[in-house]
Amino acid sequence: MSDIYFHNTLSGKKEKFEPADPNHVSVYVCGPTVYSYVHIGNGRPAVVFDVLVKLLRSQYAKVSYVSNITDIDDKINTAALANNESIIDLSERFSAAYQEDMVTLGVTPPDLVPKATHHIVEIIEMIETLIFLNNAYASDGHVLFHVPSDPLYGSLAKRTLEDMIDGARVDIASYKKDPKDFVLWKPSTPEQPGWNSPWGRGRPGWHIECSAMIKKHLGDTIDIHGGGADLTFPHHENEAAQSRCANQTAEYVRYWLHNGMLTLGSEKMSKSVGNVLTIRSLAESHSGEILRYALLSGQYRSSLSWSDDLLVQAKSSLDSLYQTLRDTAGQNTKNEDEKSKKDQTSNDFAGLGGSDYPEGVVAALSDDMNTPKALAAMHEISGQLRRAKTDADKQTHRTALLAGGWLLGILIRNPEAYFTGADLANDSPGINAAAIEGFIEDRKNARKDGNYQHADEIRDELLAKGIELEDSREGTRWRRL
Repeated sequence: MSDIYFHNTLSGKKEKFEPADPNHVSVYVCGPTVYSYVHIGNGRPAVVFDVLVKLLRSQYAKVSYVSNITDIDDKINTAALANNESIIDLSERFSAAYQEDMVTLGVTPPDLVPKATHHIVEIIEMIETLIFLNNAYASDGHVLFHVPSDPLYGSLAKRTLEDMIDGARVDIASYKKDPKDFVLWKPSTPEQPGWNSPWGRGRPGWHIECSAMIKKHLGDTIDIHGGGADLTFPHHENEAAQSRCANQTAEYVRYWLHNGMLTLGSEKMSKSVGNVLTIRSLAESHSGEILRYALLSGQYRSSLSWSDDLLVQAKSSLDSLYQTLRDTAGQNTKNEDEKSKKDQTSNDFAGLGGSDYPEGVVAALSDDMNTPKALAAMHEISGQLRRAKTDADKQTHRTALLAGGWLLGILIRNPEAYFTGADLANDSPGINAAAIEGFIEDRKNARKDGNYQHADEIRDELLAKGIELEDSREGTRWRRL
């Protein structure tokens, strides 16, 4: 087993990962609030922690991965009203859309995707516990967590109580004992969703939802809690405080991991700002695999500037890896078993033991999820495969390349399918695969007849349509540019 190191937000330093139970790792990642289509920035934590879980599963016998969906929120209420749509219908519609977008990005579904509205009983029970322990109080139909009751409050975000002047520029709610106190439960108006509770009809605050779901599905203390850096305060700080108090434990999360933000220019990508690119709009012109590669091209804790140049580079790099697989598939061998392996994808290498994955990729990911270094290791393996002389060496490096691809969630398609789109439900508009093969056959006949000018014209016509031909000893291959 390889030692794994993560940068722990709580300690502010890189630490060796040691789960509470060496036979069972628990991971929770905050999911989306489903009131609109998610943008590519929302896809970053999903992809990053998908790779993290793959790494953990290569090293540990059991990994439980939970990522929630927030389906009750003021933003959902506002969007439903604007759309003249029921809150349930809107949240279910965008929840389904989110799952579709995750498929686009090649994200393996978590073991469990709990929804906040399915955990109202657990939320109320946790709030009652906090009131009983004098960490929370009811006031004017609200229930609030009393921040001064938790001596560890601020330890995650590295803030002191004196630094947190919440009411410096806004009026302090009259029902608060302290300006820093935050809502656990709030009243609902007749047109808003609500549930009966000891404090009247109402709905939960955002922070308490994750605490209740984690307690139910993963226990009082978990190994890893992930999410975007923008969640560190106040969401994760508040979540940690109420969970420590309710569970009566000093350790709620052993390792806090936070990914950096995506930016457009100098600004964070944000729905509230309006500078967003949705995953499904990007997927109209780029494969999900290219989007995933782009997201992995930066170290997860750093901000990543999203641009057309980033996507161009991601496509070029991914093309290079697939081209190596394409060029070396079943070449110069009479071994039918080796020839059959040309159709393997990285998905054929799921569930291997840790030592069966390429050392360079594992080492990079084990060093605080250094995905740029892991991708560089993949290109090194690609070079080794190209230089290999024997069938045995070729298969060794090919296996390493595909196995590393599984850890990163790339190389998931047959090379021919990748370049031609033959595995897609909808062929590219303008010219389909059958038409291209017809052009190739006409060109073949033209060359056979010695009409090289016409053959060149066919090649140039296809190139103008975004189709590049490549003549090899196995025949003419093609790829979409």
